[in-house]
Amino acid sequence: MSHVTTHILDTALGAPARGVPVRLENAADERRTSWRTVAEGRTNDDGRVPDLGPERLADGTYRLVFDTAAYFAADGRTGFFPEVTVTFDLAEEQAHYHVPLLLSPYSYSTYRGS
Repeated sequence: MSHVTTHILDTALGAPARGVPVRLENAADERRTSWRTVAEGRTNDDGRVPDLGPERLADGTYRLVFDTAAYFAADGRTGFFPEVTVTFDLAEEQAHYHVPLLLSPYSYSTYRGS
């Protein structure tokens, strides 16, 4: 299993968000002015990216970038947030990090899951 996983639910439709492009990046410098792509994927029919990156990552600052504009456009909808970026610190190298996204065209919420 990937060290970092995600799951996206479209709260407006009450269903998993299928086909959302997702990118996992890590900070290339201490000031977080530059980012490196670690992995890329797309959510499956269950709204998950089953293999987003390696099984183990070094501690540091990472972010998940969700291309919500592409997702909404595929359904003929528009959203207020064309992209959602969730930045987090990976401090426990042995712990699994699950970062779900609850999404609608005009809002989003996230948390650290298990």
